[in-house]
Amino acid sequence: MTRAAVLTAVGAPLRVAEIDLPDPGPGQVRVRVAAAGVCHSDLSLANGTLRQPVPAVLGHEGSGTVTAVGEGVTHVAPGDHVVLNWAPACGGCHYCGLDEPWLCASGLAVPASPYATLGTDGTPLHPGLGTAVFAEETVVRAAAVLPLPPGVPLAEAALLGCAVLTGYGAVHHSARVRPGESVVVVGIGGVGLATVRSACVAGAERVIAVDVSPEKEELARACGATDFVPAGDDTVRRVRELTGGHGADVAVECAGRAEAIRTAWSATRRGGRTTVVGVGGKEQLVTFSALELFHSGRTLAGCVYGNTDPARDLPVVAGHVREGRFDLSALVTRRIGLDDIPDAFAAMLAGRGGRSLVVF
Repeated sequence: MTRAAVLTAVGAPLRVAEIDLPDPGPGQVRVRVAAAGVCHSDLSLANGTLRQPVPAVLGHEGSGTVTAVGEGVTHVAPGDHVVLNWAPACGGCHYCGLDEPWLCASGLAVPASPYATLGTDGTPLHPGLGTAVFAEETVVRAAAVLPLPPGVPLAEAALLGCAVLTGYGAVHHSARVRPGESVVVVGIGGVGLATVRSACVAGAERVIAVDVSPEKEELARACGATDFVPAGDDTVRRVRELTGGHGADVAVECAGRAEAIRTAWSATRRGGRTTVVGVGGKEQLVTFSALELFHSGRTLAGCVYGNTDPARDLPVVAGHVREGRFDLSALVTRRIGLDDIPDAFAAMLAGRGGRSLVVF
């Protein structure tokens, strides 16, 4: 038996319960979870914005220690510290063949089969995004387990599983920020803070953070933002004033809302790059005129998981952490238990804080 936060139905509150986990089968790994980040995508799964079979154990941003491996697993062993990868690539589909593993046809597929059962009555449980780290232990496919490079704190390493790789990839792979450029980041949650820090690591000269909550200024500056602009009617004007009247070279949107995407686009200079990282609902519609698309010459790009290859990028980011260029703890504003996840969801909805980290 192990404790987990269970989503019994879409829109229902999470409840902590005992669950039964199987021993790992062929090609599977059992992990004792050290920590799990509470991501906005978990909230989107819980409220139905993103599709998820229920009942389920959510949580996709996690780190931990391997306790057992199934037949055929050789890249990790019991006792190894690992990071969970919620979108492992298959290596054989059309997109993997194009060296675009973040678009893998099976990597983002919703697991169709249950992975555990509820301890009280044996109800089958589905794994949220295949990882189910809102639990003391989980069983995942071997491809979802990445060895943690040395020198990274195990608890904070959970953030490498989503927020940090997404922010890092958005800056380095999607927007391709160059030294000396200006960057505006719209939406300063966990991913937004990781994006701010990644822009600094990339050598951006000016990093402007934008958020509806004034309290985010201190968090953003702690991660390296040079400026903070409250989201509002004059956001674009203020960003342009800070960038010589032109707008930022790069804008990264991390909120997943139509108005935030529109703000990021309008705050980008002519010929600049706008990258959309936030996961919004299908009702979030953004409009552009044909004339402005022509005249602005900007590039607008979507970004899945930071366009990263976790196996390749995790060691690189870990090196930045180890060498002091990326402070993971600066992203964490609350350390909580399983029972506190609903409060963390409420804080996200209210625009409070950065990343909440469930620490076991």
